[in-house]
Amino acid sequence: MGDHGHIHIPELDRFRSGPGRLKGLRCIHTHLKKEPLSSEDISDLVLLGLDLMMCIQVSEDGIPGPISYAHILPKNNQNQGWQETVVPDFGQIDINFKEFIQSLEDEIARGQRGYKLENKERALLVGVGSGPATDMRESLDELKALAESNKIEVVDTVAQQIKKINPRLLIGKGRLTELVLKCVQTGAELLIFDNELTPSQVKTLTDYTELKIIDRSQLILDIFSRRAVTREGKIQVELAQLKYLLPRLATKNTAMSRLTGGIGGRGPGETKLEINRRRARERITRLNREISKVGRQRQDRRRLRNSRGLPVISIVGYTNAGKSTLLNILTHSSVGAKNRLFETLDPSSRRLRFPKEREAIITDTVGFIRNLPASLMEAFAATLEELNDADLLLHVVDAASPRMEEQIKTVEGILTELDLNMVPSLLVLNKTDLLKAEERVSLEKTMKGVAISAINPPTVSGLISQVENIIWPFDRDVSSLDKWHDQR
Repeated sequence: MGDHGHIHIPELDRFRSGPGRLKGLRCIHTHLKKEPLSSEDISDLVLLGLDLMMCIQVSEDGIPGPISYAHILPKNNQNQGWQETVVPDFGQIDINFKEFIQSLEDEIARGQRGYKLENKERALLVGVGSGPATDMRESLDELKALAESNKIEVVDTVAQQIKKINPRLLIGKGRLTELVLKCVQTGAELLIFDNELTPSQVKTLTDYTELKIIDRSQLILDIFSRRAVTREGKIQVELAQLKYLLPRLATKNTAMSRLTGGIGGRGPGETKLEINRRRARERITRLNREISKVGRQRQDRRRLRNSRGLPVISIVGYTNAGKSTLLNILTHSSVGAKNRLFETLDPSSRRLRFPKEREAIITDTVGFIRNLPASLMEAFAATLEELNDADLLLHVVDAASPRMEEQIKTVEGILTELDLNMVPSLLVLNKTDLLKAEERVSLEKTMKGVAISAINPPTVSGLISQVENIIWPFDRDVSSLDKWHDQR
């Protein structure tokens, strides 16, 4: 039902949905000014996943005239999203619509199976901004690596440069329609935005598309929740997730229902939204108390370690720069190290023996990344406090990355935020085995760092020597590094 200007479409949650399936609904309405299907009609067809959108032109005397109808198309070489058909009058419509829609859904499902691998969740990545196209593309490449490290199948990436951000939808409705159509054709059920979405934008986008909408911050938090192993790490991740989720709780949200329950779990007169928010606040309070307790235990361990007079070396750097691999080589350890972002989440500390039987504590920390969620930085501040006790920071860099300089600036910026820029640091240019010899020598001179390959133990001898000279600057009478490597 509606009027001459628009139609009110009710909530369609109870109707069927799923990969390869349309809503099972057709929208048939009248146009009173002899106009064909409008862009608004096409948007509703795609955003709601309708089987068909039809308009009947009606004259002033009430006689039905030409009819226009449109339906979604499966993925095709012409990149057509929908097909529109016009017939002169109602009597010339000759189509078995039930059979037609069944064959259409079968074809859409066949196209989606080409994208489906190992039953992974499928996602479309979206970047929106007004900056340089190269920066946006690099950021989307990093977002893709984040998604893949979280076992998400990326079906496509879309970058859109705009002059002004839409405060309600972030992007225009026409562009949003194109994104949803691509999701229908590829079977993607998740839209991941490279931008930080406001709570109202998430709600509006979800209402418009009926897809799962997340942003870069939420993806990083989800990765952290998968990788957290220790009790401390799990507490910190849950705290960060709750702080991120609290302002985004909506009336339809049921994510908090598992946190508490039973008798006394509901207050008189509270709505579901109020209950969810209260549960979140109560849980945040409890987690903050646990974090404080863990922090005191960590301080006790630090005091005990400091009483033994052992120097502390902390490895920092951009995620996937090779920090854990370096720790394993230096200490003959077996800390998990894989070629993916945020493989190591919980800090690891080991003893490092130097050639002259000297010892130090060396710690591997969580990797940094640009646009790190503020809630995550706050939650992990306690863990990163240990960096304040470091006598030396080893800033590990992926020397083979085309974005090396930008990654260095990101890490230095985070260290400055944490008031760690005054701690002595040594730049470690890792993965130089992927560079030519002349490139390696030139980079080492230009960046004033130490070139190594963490998968090639002999290359770290120069690093060991420099670390020893920094920590014990007045005693350089050390044994042969070759002998040290033989002992390893």
